[in-house]
Amino acid sequence: MRHIVGNYNYKITLEKSLPPLKRIHFIGIGGIGISALARYFLSQGYYVSGSDISSSDITNELKKDGINIYIGHKSKNISKLNEFVVYSAAIPKNNPELRTALNLKIPIKSYAQSLGELTRKYKTIAVSGTCGKSTTTAMLSLVFIKAGFDPNVIIGTKLKEFNSSANGTNFKKGKDQYLIIEADEHFKSFLNYSPFAAIITNIDRDHLDFYKNLNNLKNTFLNFIKNISSGGILVVNKDDKNLFSLNIKIKKIAQKNKLKIYWYSITLNRRSSAQCNKIKKILKVPGKHNISNAMAVYTMARAFNIKDNDIFNALGRYKGAWRRMEYRGNLKSQISNLKNIPIYDDYAHHPSKIKAALAGFREKYPKSKIICVFQPHQIQRLKYLFKEFINSFNDADNLILLDVFKVNGRDESPSDINSEKLAGTIKNLPVGKQGRKSSLTVLYLKNSNNLKKEIENIIALSPKLYPLNFIIIMMGAGDIYKMTDNLIK
Repeated sequence: MRHIVGNYNYKITLEKSLPPLKRIHFIGIGGIGISALARYFLSQGYYVSGSDISSSDITNELKKDGINIYIGHKSKNISKLNEFVVYSAAIPKNNPELRTALNLKIPIKSYAQSLGELTRKYKTIAVSGTCGKSTTTAMLSLVFIKAGFDPNVIIGTKLKEFNSSANGTNFKKGKDQYLIIEADEHFKSFLNYSPFAAIITNIDRDHLDFYKNLNNLKNTFLNFIKNISSGGILVVNKDDKNLFSLNIKIKKIAQKNKLKIYWYSITLNRRSSAQCNKIKKILKVPGKHNISNAMAVYTMARAFNIKDNDIFNALGRYKGAWRRMEYRGNLKSQISNLKNIPIYDDYAHHPSKIKAALAGFREKYPKSKIICVFQPHQIQRLKYLFKEFINSFNDADNLILLDVFKVNGRDESPSDINSEKLAGTIKNLPVGKQGRKSSLTVLYLKNSNNLKKEIENIIALSPKLYPLNFIIIMMGAGDIYKMTDNLIK
C-alpha cells in the first residue's frame, strides 16, 4: 500500500492485526527539546515528520533515525493524515505550516503542551531551574538506570550513554512508569507539566524580555511547585538565595499539597558533609556547580530509596554531556607547537552559567591560560543582563567576543546593545576587585572566519615559556559549536 504524506512518497505493509500508523508533524524539529519529543513518538510507533528553517546536525541525525525531514517551512509539508501538529516556541503565528494545520482543522499543540500531556501519562520527575537543568537531568537519568529503573528520558542535551553513536542522543526509550524530563521555565513552559517529583536547582534573572523582573520569575516557580502531584516529592537548593527567600511560601505549598520536601546544600554541615566529600572525590566533571548538581541528584535518588552505592557508582562514571564542558579535540594549526592545545565546547550563555563554567575550567587547569571565545545568545538577554555579563569572564585570560546570535521572532527590533559595546565596556573597566582581572585581554571579532588566526596571534604574543599551556573554550547557546569544527580539522 502506498501513501503520500506532504511531498513524501513511501510504502508500508499493513497486516490485518495492526492499525494504520498514526502521523505527527513537528514544526521547528531541529530544536534540542522538540527533537527529543519527536524521537519519543517515533519510539511509540508513530510516523513522524518535521520541518526546520535549515539543516543541522540534529535534523541529519533525525533523518537517520527514520524521521522524514523537510528543510524550509511550506504549506505542502502538512497533510490531512496528521493526527496532530506540534510546534516549537520559536515558531511565529504566521508560519505557513501552522496556518495550514489550522485551516485543515488538525489539532495543534505547542512543544510544552504535548510534553505536558506525557507528564500526566507517566510518573514524571522534572528537573527545573535557571542553570544546571541539563546536567542534573543527565546525572539523574544515569543514577536511575544504574539502580534498575528503566525510565523514558527527554533532555535538552545529548548523552552518549543513550545510544551507540559518537554524538549520543537526547532521548531514551524506557519500559517502566517513569519519565525524566528537563523542565524549561521560558514562556512559563513548565506550567504545562504535572510531575510527581521535581528538582529546582536555582532561580536567577533570565528571560527578562518575557518575565520583566525577578519577582515574576519567582512566582512562576511557585506555581510550578503547585503542579506537583499530591503526595509527591520536591528537592530544592538551599544554597541559592533566591530560592531560599521563598522557603516559607514553598513550605506552605508543600503542606497544602502534602509534598515531601528535601533541601540540599553543598555547604559542609553534619548532614551533608559526608555526601559532598564523597561526590567531590568521585566526580569527573569539575566545578562547584557540578557538585551542587550531583547533590540534587543524590537527594532525589535517596527520596526514591536508591542505595548510596548505585548513586555514587553512576555519578563517578558520568563524563559529561554534549556541549557541557565537552572536550572536542585539539587545535589544528600549521604552527607545529600549537597542536596540543585542547578545545572545549560549553553551552553557557547566562552570566551565572559563564562564571560557573569558567571557574570549573580554572579548577581543572589551574596553571593554564584560558582563551574564552563567547557568542552572546539573544540581544534581549544581553540587554537585560548587560551589567552581569561585564564581570562574568574574570576566570579567563583572553576573551574573544563574537557577534550576537539572534533568535528568530525575539530579536527583530534594532538595538544599540551588541558584542562590540560589551567588549569596549569590559576593556574600560578599572583593574581591581570590582573590575576586570589585570591579565584579561578583550577582543571583539566581527568576522568569525578569522577566528583561528586571532587565536594563533594571542598564543604567539604570549611568553615563550608557556607555548603549550593554553586551553580554548567555545562558549554560547547559538551555533558557535559549529565553528569548533574549523579549529580542530
